Amino acid sequence: MRLVYLIAVYLAAPLISIVYLWRGIWDRAYWGGFSERFGFGPKAAERGVWLHAVSVGEVQACAALVNALHRRHPEVPLTVTSFTPTGVARARALFGDLAQVRYLPYDLPGAVRRFLNRVRPRLAVIFETELWPNLYHECSRRRVPLVIASARISDRSVGRYQRLGRLFSDTLARASVVAAQGPEDAERFRSLGADPTGLQVTGNIKFDFELPVDIAARGAALRVQYAARRPMWVAGSTHGGGEEAAVIAAHRIVLKSHPEALLVIAPRHPPRFGEVAQRLGESGLSFTRRSLPDSAGSRDRQVLLLDTLGELVGFYAAGDIAFVGGSLVDIGGHNLLEPAAAGLPILTGPHNFNSIDSARLLIGNGAAQVVTNAEELADRVNALINQPEERARIGALGRASVEANRGALARLLSLIEPLLAAGG
Repeated sequence: MRLVYLIAVYLAAPLISIVYLWRGIWDRAYWGGFSERFGFGPKAAERGVWLHAVSVGEVQACAALVNALHRRHPEVPLTVTSFTPTGVARARALFGDLAQVRYLPYDLPGAVRRFLNRVRPRLAVIFETELWPNLYHECSRRRVPLVIASARISDRSVGRYQRLGRLFSDTLARASVVAAQGPEDAERFRSLGADPTGLQVTGNIKFDFELPVDIAARGAALRVQYAARRPMWVAGSTHGGGEEAAVIAAHRIVLKSHPEALLVIAPRHPPRFGEVAQRLGESGLSFTRRSLPDSAGSRDRQVLLLDTLGELVGFYAAGDIAFVGGSLVDIGGHNLLEPAAAGLPILTGPHNFNSIDSARLLIGNGAAQVVTNAEELADRVNALINQPEERARIGALGRASVEANRGALARLLSLIEPLLAAGG
């Protein structure tokens, strides 16, 4: 099976590179750091901690650990990798000089060796569910302890990995620690071959994130800028496949009862900003784009397209209601905790298997509600616009849910720091 995997990655790497080069014609971010995908790039002066977060959501999740490691071990160099241009961009915006940020290489043996020669980790921390056989094998060969942090895996993914036989069970067995988000995740990792002695339930580190200290002021400024005397609801991390169409349809219904309402729609993937702008243009709704210099002057527009990076939390803080996308379609949902921490009532679709524990918690505590179509979404938005006291009550439940479940970071550090000391 390992030979088959090697053949597959050698065949896939050129094809993926061609796709990235092609995408780079429209989005130059895909050309940035291209050599790093083959393991090239700057060399670290000292051995340190390498943390991998595949994309934007995982980068946000790992921020708490990066900041904690920097505070507690300022002498240890930190390297953060991501696989997507948006993930790399977000990491650079979040961490500044705290960490070197670069792309993870393809899982080719030569690329992995070059990468590890340059990064020189004494400890590797992989977030959530990234199982790369060649990378894990090479870390094991070099005796680099590897921790899977805030580890989660769905039943669907377990079935896929199990069909590949021993390839991924051998890969997973090379992890020193699997710090699972919940008992169900721990059992799934155990069934795939994780060493029971290194399997721990630590909780979801996403609960330990900190909102920016100026978030209230930032939200208030955005509210004055775009919706000083208007209801405003935010649809964050949306996808195609019918989801954005449902959000737009819901807003049409909302406008019948609240003609002054503003929808802020934030597509999950930047390459789709133009596509969503075209859809909004075809819908007949008046809209503007956040990236336009005169967007703040368009206060009579019905929709604001949030086509910039790193501002979604600020708009959650400015809004009245949050719908979190990837959930009306079979994507698995995105981070419900940011709007919860911002004190917003949350609406989500039925597909939340990517963060099932936090979704269950917030829904069970009354901080989030499931909607299944445009009509239900519009009904809940209308009802919440009409009930400011209910919005405040539900928002308080969300904040309390986040606060009550912090602590995963401390538990994770208690597992990481002995490995870091041993590797020093």
